[in-house]
Amino acid sequence: MHLHIFMSKITQLNYFEIIGIAYLIIINIIGFGSMGIDKARAKKNAWRIKEKTLFIIALIGGSLGSNIGMYTFRHKTKHWYFVVFMPLILIAQIAAGIVLKIV
Repeated sequence: MHLHIFMSKITQLNYFEIIGIAYLIIINIIGFGSMGIDKARAKKNAWRIKEKTLFIIALIGGSLGSNIGMYTFRHKTKHWYFVVFMPLILIAQIAAGIVLKIV
């Protein structure tokens, strides 16, 4: 896509859409980073991020970043509940996004 076409699409977004996109970018960076930070702390036997916190980050919109981080850092991939529920959260959020966009 050419830059001018991309910029024209961006300028067509309303304020709430821009805020929503910015939120999703930020929360997914946090999701990705939290997996990396927790993995690094696990290797050092240091203070860890609670599993509950990792799931909350995914539930509030950071599921894509959390899933990517989980497999990039090979973190929590031996815990069945992460392997099952992190992708399910992502699928549910994608489905909700599709439904909400249609409505």
